[in-house]
Amino acid sequence: MADLDGLLGLNQHGGIDKVQISLACPGELGPAEIAAWRSMQQTTGSLDNPFLCPDFSIAVGNFRPQARVAVLYDGPEIAGFFPFERRSLGVGVPIGAGLNYGQGLVHAPSAGWDPRELLRACRLSAWQFDNLVAEQRPFERYTSTVYPAPFMDLAGGFEVYEKKLRVRSPKFCRELGRKARRLEREAGELRFVADSRDISALRMLMAWKAGQYYQSARLNLFDRPWVVDFMDRLFDTRNDHFTGLLSVLYAGETVVAADFGLRCGRLLGAWFSAYDLRFSRESPGMIQHLRMAEQAAALGVQLIDMGAGPEQYKETLKSGDQFVRTGIVTRGPVVAGAHWARSAAVGWARDQVKRHPPVFRLADRILRHYGRIG
Repeated sequence: MADLDGLLGLNQHGGIDKVQISLACPGELGPAEIAAWRSMQQTTGSLDNPFLCPDFSIAVGNFRPQARVAVLYDGPEIAGFFPFERRSLGVGVPIGAGLNYGQGLVHAPSAGWDPRELLRACRLSAWQFDNLVAEQRPFERYTSTVYPAPFMDLAGGFEVYEKKLRVRSPKFCRELGRKARRLEREAGELRFVADSRDISALRMLMAWKAGQYYQSARLNLFDRPWVVDFMDRLFDTRNDHFTGLLSVLYAGETVVAADFGLRCGRLLGAWFSAYDLRFSRESPGMIQHLRMAEQAAALGVQLIDMGAGPEQYKETLKSGDQFVRTGIVTRGPVVAGAHWARSAAVGWARDQVKRHPPVFRLADRILRHYGRIG
C-alpha cells in the first residue's frame, strides 16, 4: 500500500478527527481488510449492495490497471473503503464505471469524510458518479440529478409480492399466464434454472444484449474483451457474501430468456437481462423475471434491484423505487468550472446532433464511449 496521507473527517460527536488514508490496488487487500469491508456492508443497509462488495472491486482490478481502493483509518481502526478508477487529467470514476450500478464510500456507521479532502488524498481532480447509493451525505451536495431505480420487494416472500402484483395489474397477470401456456405449446415445456452453471447460456445472453445495443445505437459493452472476461470472473465467484447468479428460462431445450445478476446478502442486482426475440410475442423476459423472483425469494433474497432506467417491464413489476444520484465532486472552484463547462458543451452538442438523426448515432456512441466505460 501507498504511504498514509491525512484526511479530515467529522467524528460521531461533531468534532474533527485526522483520518489517515492508504491507497491500494484491490487485489492487495488482505483478509483483515476484506472482513472489515464486509462487516461495514452488513451493518449499514444502504451499503449491502453487490456493486459495493470487495469481490466486485477485486474482479475489476484484475482487468483495469487504474483501479484503486482508498482505505480510511481512524487511528488503528479501519473507517472506510473508497473504490475508484483514475482516468485522464486525474478525473476519477467509480470502479468498473459503466458496469457499476451501486457507487459510494463503504464506511463504519460513525465515520464521516470531506469529499474534497478525499479527492486530494486519492490524487484526483474530480470524481464523477452516476449511481450513488443512499445515505452518502457528504457526496449528496454535489448531486446534479436524482432518479428512480425500481425494485421488487420480496421481504414477505414471493406469494405476498405476487398477490400485490395481481391486485395492481390483474390484466397483465392473466395475459402473462396465457402467453406462458402458448410458449409451451409452441416451443416446449417451460423449465427455469435459478442458478445455472452453463457458460454457453451466459454467452447467449451476451449475444442478445449485443444485439439490443446495436438496435438502439448504444455502445456495445461486449466489444471489449475485458468485459467478457470480467463477467466470466464474476460468474465463477461464489462465496457466502457474494455470488454471480445466472438464471435461465428454457422452453423444451431452447434457451428463451436469461438474467445475469449479482447477489450480496438479501439483495439481488438484476444486472443483464435479455431474451430470444423470436419469442417476443410471448414475453419470455417477463416470465423469466417472475420465476427468478420466486426462486430468489426461496433462496433468501428480500429485494431485487432492477436498476435505474425507463424500461416498461420495470414499471410493471416494481414494488417501488429507490433513488440514486448523479453528479461530480471537484477539488476547487476552478476545476469545478472547467468540468461544468465541459458538461455544458457536451449537453449542447447532444441537443444539436439530436436534430440530425444520421449524426446522432455516431455522436451518441462517441459520448458514451468517453463518458462511461473504458
